[in-house]
Amino acid sequence: IVETQEHYKSRWRSIWIMYLTMFLSSVGFSIVIMSVWPYLQKIDPTADASFLGWIIASYSIGQMVASPLFGLWSNYRPRREPLVVSTAISVAANCLYAYVHVPHSHNKYYMLTARALVGFGAGNVAVVRSYIAGATSLMERTSAMANTSACQAVGFILGPVFQTCFTLIGEEGLTWKLIHLQLNMYTAPVLFGALLGVINIILIFAIFREHRVDDMGRQCKSINSEEENDALDQNTEGNVDHVAVVALNVLFFVILFVFAVFETIATPLTMDMYSWTRKEAVFYNGIILSVIGIESVIVFMVVKTLSKKTGERAILHGGLLIVLVGFFILLPWGKKLPNIQWQEIKNNSIPRTVPTEMLMPFWSLQEVQLLSNHTAEPVGCPITQSWCLDTPVVYLAQYLSSDVLIGLGYPVCNVMSYTLYSKILGPKPQGVYMGWLTASGSGARILGPVFVSQIYTHLGPRWAFSLICGVVVVSLLLLEIVYKRLIAFSVRYGRMQE
Repeated sequence: IVETQEHYKSRWRSIWIMYLTMFLSSVGFSIVIMSVWPYLQKIDPTADASFLGWIIASYSIGQMVASPLFGLWSNYRPRREPLVVSTAISVAANCLYAYVHVPHSHNKYYMLTARALVGFGAGNVAVVRSYIAGATSLMERTSAMANTSACQAVGFILGPVFQTCFTLIGEEGLTWKLIHLQLNMYTAPVLFGALLGVINIILIFAIFREHRVDDMGRQCKSINSEEENDALDQNTEGNVDHVAVVALNVLFFVILFVFAVFETIATPLTMDMYSWTRKEAVFYNGIILSVIGIESVIVFMVVKTLSKKTGERAILHGGLLIVLVGFFILLPWGKKLPNIQWQEIKNNSIPRTVPTEMLMPFWSLQEVQLLSNHTAEPVGCPITQSWCLDTPVVYLAQYLSSDVLIGLGYPVCNVMSYTLYSKILGPKPQGVYMGWLTASGSGARILGPVFVSQIYTHLGPRWAFSLICGVVVVSLLLLEIVYKRLIAFSVRYGRMQE
């Protein structure tokens, strides 16, 4: 059936609503990513860096559980249902996050629950990707997936920007005692995120409609339509290449794993290496992540054109190489050691048998004087991390260079993975498959923060980043093995030429 003009306009309006939903999902994650650690320290002093890893990972645990469920739901029912339910869960979870300071104890576990529920709501990413895959032709697919990832990247840009703007409110902010609400630099961003979620739900009801086209762009009935539809067209006949599907799931896991490591380690690394305070770390890393997000959007726009000349597979290969170089640069070199934090001495947590002259080379005169100042915030690398005494500092130039390279390689890998995956699956309903791909990425976001918080805390940045480089090298080898199998469903069965 030739697509009508009315169908075309309605189809792209619905796709734009999906772009917005993707944007809001990424904002829900990034709007607090730089402030989770200082907020956690403020509401619950018993929480340590290891627990931070679980807080960050809880978002992805929720998303990993929800993605296949929402994907399955979207294969058989109108997609509006899982979209509205998931967004409503995210709104409620953001409101819970704003109140985690209220309980008298176990505050860190309330924060853990709130972030897990926000992640559960973000499981709608599988619904969004599957809808866009089914509502675009093969020629439109790369551009649409790039736009989807660009919206996700813009969410990652504006999330830290919002957070940075809200730092102007300060740590104390305003308190509405009647409802026990504290409006400060930690809670204002999530309340703003909840407001955006409500707007998204309204737009889904008002504008979103079910649409489907085949790989050639011809109008088809959607299996998710509320109208009865007994069978799909004959172009769905044929088996999916499950070797290629599994390989892309593994590659996507690695891509999300290394980026999750990068996101999680940014604040603790800069606080340890450059003696930044909590507020400085949130502010400066917010700016850095915002710049990386802008870089990513530019990359998404470029790869849409570049992929037509070189193909998605070659670009994915190049993106992985750039990420490898980015983490290699981040390895500590030189002889300069980081400043050692003085707070442990003040609290008498270091044994008295440690001679003061052993610690003096790591202190400035000002830091020694601060020992008597009980109101100052401790800065520097804590001596409880034994590697601080012998691991060279990661220079700021190294850190910024790595940021630029990872900010270039990650978006390339991300959009090419989704594009290749959707093309390999073909015209069949992709909800469950997209759910598994999203779940594999969520699994990476679970293991990444936990991995880096444990390895970094106990062994230091040299071990952490060396292991990441090894993982990327293995993924490059896997890509070489399956390279020839990563072709579109219609191309594989001779219905279209590559």
